[in-house]
Amino acid sequence: MNPPPPAPPAGSSTRPYLIRALHDWCTDNGFTPYIAVYVDASVQVPMEYVKNHEIVLNVSFDATSGLRLGNDFIEFRARFGGVARDIVVPVDHVIAIYARENGQGMAFPIPSEPPESSAEEGVPETAAHSPSPLKLAPSPAEGEPQAPSPGPAGGEEDAPSPPPPGGGRPALKRIK
Repeated sequence: MNPPPPAPPAGSSTRPYLIRALHDWCTDNGFTPYIAVYVDASVQVPMEYVKNHEIVLNVSFDATSGLRLGNDFIEFRARFGGVARDIVVPVDHVIAIYARENGQGMAFPIPSEPPESSAEEGVPETAAHSPSPLKLAPSPAEGEPQAPSPGPAGGEEDAPSPPPPGGGRPALKRIK
């Protein structure tokens, strides 16, 4: 009997290539690309905007300065509450990229963490480790306060963005 053929090399992750492709698609079609990010100690974002270990960032060219969509990190400068901040996101912590206007995009598995780090933060182990479907925060109700998304990196004042058309949550299709 012949031995099984050797496994093909794993190659590099497709995630950074898919993120760049969907960012280009959003930009080419006049949509606003947003990324949902799983936040832990390796992510550099304004922690006051993080909820349930997640933050959603506007990564359009209008909202960022010096945007670099690399194979290992996404880096840019953006304004939060009128203050310019440096943002560094490991690509493997991006759990979705989608168009704000219609919710079309792609979701990715949540990165796994060592159990002790999630236990320290009070997150149940099953919630921190299972790649569950992405849950986007619902659009704020009429008159409800909204955390600012990164605005233009120039000297302009931040303006709250309107809720997506239809007033509901964006719908992501999980492609396997």
